Amino acid sequence: MACVMSAASASEGQDEADMLKEQIDRMQQQLLEMQQQLDELRAEREEEEEKRKEVESRLAEVEEGDADQEQVKEIAAETYDEKKATEIDVGGAVRFQYVLEDYNDLSKDNNGTFEMDTVRLNFDGTVGDVILSAEWRWYQYMNVIHHAWAGYDFSDSLQGQIGVNQVPFGVTPYNSHSFFFSSNYYLGLEDDYDFGAKLIYDEGPLNVQGAFYWNDELGSSDSYLGFDGGDFPDFLNDRYSYDIVGVREPGEGTFATPSNFAFDSNVANGRVAYTLGHGTDYSTELGFSAQYGDVKGGSADGIGSQSAFAAHLVGNYGPWNLQLQATEYEYDMDNGSGRMAVGAYDFFDTIAAEATSYTGNVAYSLPVNWGPVSNLTFYNDYSLVTDKSGGLEDTWMNVSGVAVTSGGLYTYIDLILAENQPFIGGSMDSTTEPGTNTRFNINFGYYF
Repeated sequence: MACVMSAASASEGQDEADMLKEQIDRMQQQLLEMQQQLDELRAEREEEEEKRKEVESRLAEVEEGDADQEQVKEIAAETYDEKKATEIDVGGAVRFQYVLEDYNDLSKDNNGTFEMDTVRLNFDGTVGDVILSAEWRWYQYMNVIHHAWAGYDFSDSLQGQIGVNQVPFGVTPYNSHSFFFSSNYYLGLEDDYDFGAKLIYDEGPLNVQGAFYWNDELGSSDSYLGFDGGDFPDFLNDRYSYDIVGVREPGEGTFATPSNFAFDSNVANGRVAYTLGHGTDYSTELGFSAQYGDVKGGSADGIGSQSAFAAHLVGNYGPWNLQLQATEYEYDMDNGSGRMAVGAYDFFDTIAAEATSYTGNVAYSLPVNWGPVSNLTFYNDYSLVTDKSGGLEDTWMNVSGVAVTSGGLYTYIDLILAENQPFIGGSMDSTTEPGTNTRFNINFGYYF
């Protein structure tokens, strides 16, 4: 009996010893994990402290020297973690312009006119991990959304956007240097904004963008009110970027409200660009873009298809910038029409249903120290739209100018020579060669 009790006692003691050993092992493991976490926290704090000291050091250097606004903004941005920012930055601009047109007798008699261009507000920031960006513009003749989208960074190289965002096509963000863009803008093929979803992959020299747009920024025929409350179809031309709004019937006027409506629908875009010499002062971006989608009528029925293709080059060679692009587009309408109605800036216009365009732009950036003036950018932008359908004549435009940077004040000084070009006394819907028109334009605005 004593032997049995002794054996049982020994067994219980061994079990307790094993349990105690397991508890000790678990505690040791927990201590190791806690130590690892402490080490990681300590490393993060040391990194933050180093960043803080670096920022303070740079601020001290700025206070001792002459710093421009961009340097101060850059340093201030480093004082917080952008991924955790929850504030929305509000900015904007107020712009005016002086216009002198040789094709406008009143303009010549008055030695030109000064006029209000636009007032705009920008909202940019993050709420948690969601990126937000929007811009609203007031003109004398319309109020419009420029863009409005929400985004998310899936990784350091992949971002998604949904809402009214820029269509990825050709040279981006602008295929031009002047205030008047290139002729592609008036075809809806430069700085165009529509409603859809876009993915941007940007890793080293490679940039790939893919997007799908359900419709234009106004919602096409499904919308009953414009941005400023106008009724359908009067509001169709109240927009910042050009879009098709109709199919021109034979004999229909160039600037008339279209009688046969047509809108973008289910448009897919792809853009691939690769930069040779990426990260250097001498780089060359080569790219290709494609666009394909439907065209629907006022009753939402499909009435045709659309396509566009472009090859481009962007060269940055020290202070020089070079932009080259060749583009082909086509609206293949069921009724065979060779002319399309477009809308923007509170008026309707007409373009060829099919054409080829070529753009060539060059600019030179010159830093200066002339009082408040810090930079001059000299440029010459040339556009040609040719091989038009509908028996229409070529359009060409040449813009020579200089952009002046002076703190928050930015000024474009442009001399424009053009033929059959919107806003330069003509339209792309011309069957004749009316001669060259000239416009001298100064657009100056304060950006905040």
